Amino acid sequence: MTNIAVIAGSVREGSYNRALAELAADSLEAQGARVTRIDLGAFDLPLYSAAIEAGAFPPDALRLKTLFAEQDALLFVSPEYNGSLPPLLKNAIDWASRPTGDEGLVALTAYRGKAAAIMSASISPFGGLRGLMHLRQILSTVQMLVIPEQVVVPNAHAAFAEDGSLKEPLPASLVEMTAARLVAVAGALAT
Repeated sequence: MTNIAVIAGSVREGSYNRALAELAADSLEAQGARVTRIDLGAFDLPLYSAAIEAGAFPPDALRLKTLFAEQDALLFVSPEYNGSLPPLLKNAIDWASRPTGDEGLVALTAYRGKAAAIMSASISPFGGLRGLMHLRQILSTVQMLVIPEQVVVPNAHAAFAEDGSLKEPLPASLVEMTAARLVAVAGALAT
């Protein structure tokens, strides 16, 4: 069974991206994946700095890195902040990229050679697309294979029904298609 973590880059109550992450997790499970839902708000991650890292690697940063390392793939659902990804998500990615134990500087054990997918929901008419471009670049830099499919949900304030589903069939089908592709690619990479 393919292990995939779903990480929402928002901890805001009522977040559209958290709603989208839940839909993505459900779709991954329907595709046969074992899903770990990661709430970044449950991790005490100081703002990354080499000085903190040199003093003592934060326990929650190690816990997050270990969770990422146990996965075959990662699915990131990110809001867009000023045309990029939010600092909460960037900080989590940075901490999990750092070497621990006897790893070399570029071990990237939480990421290297794994599949990733990206999604975003935004009240803007672009659906968070600009932030996803930055997220794709960052994930590629940490040696992940980011699948070409991605999901953007524009006008998110009007896109979700009361039950949390997407009102429009196109973004809903893109969530399913992206989940299916991520499961397939992660499975192929794991063999």
